[in-house]
Amino acid sequence: MTIGVPKEIKNNESRVGMTPGGVYELVKNNHTVYLQSSAGEGSGFSDADYKTAGAILLDTIGQVYAMSEMIIKVKEPIAEEYELIQKDQVVFTYFHFASSEPLTKAMIKSEAVCIAYETVEDEEGTLPLLTPMSEVAGRMAIQQGAKYLEKPVKGRGVLLGGVPGVAPGKVLVLGAGVVGIQSAKMAAGLGAHVTILDINMKRLRYVNDVMPPHVVTEFSNEFNIRKHIKDHDLIIGGVLLKGAKAPNLITRDMLKEMRPGTVIVDVAVDQGGCVETTMPTTHEDPIYIIDDVVHYSVANMPGAVPYTSTMALTNVTLPYVLKLANLGWEKAVDTDLSLLKGLNILKGKVVYEEIAQAFGWEPTMA
Repeated sequence: MTIGVPKEIKNNESRVGMTPGGVYELVKNNHTVYLQSSAGEGSGFSDADYKTAGAILLDTIGQVYAMSEMIIKVKEPIAEEYELIQKDQVVFTYFHFASSEPLTKAMIKSEAVCIAYETVEDEEGTLPLLTPMSEVAGRMAIQQGAKYLEKPVKGRGVLLGGVPGVAPGKVLVLGAGVVGIQSAKMAAGLGAHVTILDINMKRLRYVNDVMPPHVVTEFSNEFNIRKHIKDHDLIIGGVLLKGAKAPNLITRDMLKEMRPGTVIVDVAVDQGGCVETTMPTTHEDPIYIIDDVVHYSVANMPGAVPYTSTMALTNVTLPYVLKLANLGWEKAVDTDLSLLKGLNILKGKVVYEEIAQAFGWEPTMA
């Protein structure tokens, strides 16, 4: 199979869809890999690294799309790429369709085979291709939140870990999934007081078992959320519904109950955000302020640490890429239920129910 790895063109996105090591494995399996020149530089991989691994370098993104049966990316295609995607071409990447109707309609129009990393689901019900980026984003959420709590950037002026004689900051984590666990771990490591909310008691019991005593759990409901937002300094949105739009757990009116300078980091922004006032931002312009509350909602947080993120992503995507390439997408999804669940749009039809529901459409089952 011919496999294309284009350079990511989303704002400040320095990750790349495949490491040189991943390319080497594909070439070893008799596949041809076309890579856009300089695609890996942002992640610390040179064109020479890819040549050594067996990739064929092409000058333009258009050439990569035109010559490839399957495209391996990191982020969803943006408007400039829509017309480059061909009928029947397999596109394997993060899509997060439920948060973008224009993207969804563009991929329907393309009649491509769209397989989304974020909905590939294993036998245990976990999302193996989303997990590493959620781990990165969860840890980064605390780094960024701590920074934006500083007064010069309009935060409350609170040091999360506190100092002797001064109480530590308070972190509220919405969701005890991968993002929530990683955020709580990082915040606890800094010495902050952490409250983590979820509706899944099994997850809350797990948190209680593995976290130190200054991480406490409560059941998530509107009453408890309203109670905690009044005195917590940093709020992390880590809610995920597989393939669907995130619910608004914090509404616009709740902002007035927060103290000025409270910081919200909404990691759920890729799925529309779990805060009503969430709007996607970029690494170049990451925050905005509403009702004196600082919002950080960068839609590609792991893109700020591209070496770590690219390595972690290829570790989990490569086995699936190899299966798609070796068997062809039809046989691959027919023999692997995980990949079948990753199939979102198939040749002009939405086949993932939650995406159709997000826009009030009727799904067409594969």
